[in-house]
Amino acid sequence: MTILYLLIPLSLVLLGLAVWAFFWAVSNDQFEDLESPAHRILFDDDLPAPPTRRRPDATEEPPP
Repeated sequence: MTILYLLIPLSLVLLGLAVWAFFWAVSNDQFEDLESPAHRILFDDDLPAPPTRRRPDATEEPPP
């Protein structure tokens, strides 16, 4: 029974944190655009990926 004196306030604090996090997300426009990320994956990138620089192995000669 005495554990309830700890668990009830703890659960209310966690609930308060969850409500605060929700309102913070809404006020900072985290839910502004829910459709674009789902559609963005369908389009290819317009620019090609830049070439990666390859490190020479110890057996290869360095370029002149």
